[in-house]
Amino acid sequence: MKAVVIREFGNADGLEVVDLPVPVPAPGQVRIATEAIGVGGVDAVIRRGTLAQYGFREGHLLGSEVAGSVTALGEGVDASWMGRRVWAFTGLAGGYAEQAVASVEDVLPLPDGLTGADAVTLGGSGVVAHFALDRARFAPGETVLVRGAAGSIGITVVQLAARGGAGAVAVTTSSAERGARLRDLGATHVLDRSGEGGSDAPSGFDVVIDVVAGPQLSLFLDRLNSNGRYVAVGVAGGRPSADFGMRLMDAFRRSLSFATFSADTVPGPDRQAVRSSQFVDAAHGELRTVTHEVLPLDQAVLAHREMDAGKVFGRVVLTP
Repeated sequence: MKAVVIREFGNADGLEVVDLPVPVPAPGQVRIATEAIGVGGVDAVIRRGTLAQYGFREGHLLGSEVAGSVTALGEGVDASWMGRRVWAFTGLAGGYAEQAVASVEDVLPLPDGLTGADAVTLGGSGVVAHFALDRARFAPGETVLVRGAAGSIGITVVQLAARGGAGAVAVTTSSAERGARLRDLGATHVLDRSGEGGSDAPSGFDVVIDVVAGPQLSLFLDRLNSNGRYVAVGVAGGRPSADFGMRLMDAFRRSLSFATFSADTVPGPDRQAVRSSQFVDAAHGELRTVTHEVLPLDQAVLAHREMDAGKVFGRVVLTP
């Protein structure tokens, strides 16, 4: 089968299309003939070598979520899965391929009306968005700032906050065109990447959901209201400055909170319940997915170049 691996850590040119044996599902796994493969920010972080200390090595087969049809069952898997169209989480490896395997606990059937591209655009990001707002104890009427809102996580946070009755939903993004698209999804105020602009925007926020992190994270801590909660869900912009915690200590009397959030800390059944509900909402048009572009699997290099250049609004999807 065709697959995309990391030949060399670094820029997108380090990706390579190779031929690999078709995987055999282990006990408790299914094999899926992929029709859509999500290209996520974590894929780019792994590709750059940022996470090499966690055991990622050159030759790694990228990809964490796919949609397609079940073609083989491992020992112990119910026969009713055979032939079903599903979404699946493959871990942090194995998705950029014509065939992928996943534990049956990480597989969901696709509802009628939901395309494979929709599923891999929402499947991973929707859960992060939902539980990030939950971790922030978001309540109706509160003001929310979504930093790095043009990706699939940010787009979903904007919609969920608006649906949840936020008093205001501000976003940071790189252009007026992106800002207009985010307003259409529920944003009420558009700021530039530094958090400036929008003269009528709130001066402070009860909740900040941050996909970017990076050196400017400290500046956005200053935008929290008293008792404000800041949740970092990604590091697309790199690590924050080492002394960012001093910002919290300097504001001790304002009772600010900072947390990181990974969906890995949410029990699997809880993740799947939220994901299933969101899939139904998306199939009914009540939750919108934004696919930036659909590219052939052998153009994964182009997909990663566009991510690195900040050109992607929503999610890039690969197809075999």
